[in-house]
Amino acid sequence: MKKPLAEFIGTFTLVLLGCGSAVIAGDAIGFTGISFAFGLALIGMAYGIGAVSGCHINPAVSLGAVAAGRMTIGEAIPYMIAQVAGAIAAAAILYIIASGSAGYAGGMGQNGWGEGYLGEYNMTSAFVFEVVATFLFMVVILGATGKGAPAAMAGLAIGLALVVIHLVGINVTGVSVNPARSIGPALFAGGSAIAQLWLFIVAPVIGAVAAGLLFKTGLLDPDDA
Repeated sequence: MKKPLAEFIGTFTLVLLGCGSAVIAGDAIGFTGISFAFGLALIGMAYGIGAVSGCHINPAVSLGAVAAGRMTIGEAIPYMIAQVAGAIAAAAILYIIASGSAGYAGGMGQNGWGEGYLGEYNMTSAFVFEVVATFLFMVVILGATGKGAPAAMAGLAIGLALVVIHLVGINVTGVSVNPARSIGPALFAGGSAIAQLWLFIVAPVIGAVAAGLLFKTGLLDPDDA
């Protein structure tokens, strides 16, 4: 149970602090602050639980690792269950905290697209961004944790990649690249967040699996460079 427990705690931390930065402090820190909140939460957990579970804290990342041949689907399933559970628990805690404010308007840092959502980008823009951003994110993850990479720097590289993905994409989709991160807040936000949730499950999985398959081919193997 050590690995699923670590994944639960890691995903809980990412969602509570990342989405919490948007819901509770967004007006004060803006998109840049929110971007760093997600990235720094990931960096902290990478060093906190990385030695236990690898700190996937993202079902798409776990499936990408399966595609790359770095874990089996049997190993990934408990990870994914723990990740989604951690995200839901974090969203519940965030809702309890945020709803205690008289000025709370009901947002949960949920992902979305279209009319009324941040930059009002259409579904195609949202889908393309989530696929490509997750692909690039997974490339960083697999490369930074691969053979020959400086292990001590992996958490920093991965966290900073998440920061820059957010800097570019918050106005497009709020940035998912992580189905668990989308599921937890959507369950409490309801409405369009639930209706649009499919995209934030499908697109990140496509992007992460594509990156995993690329690494599986050996085309990015440093031994062949």
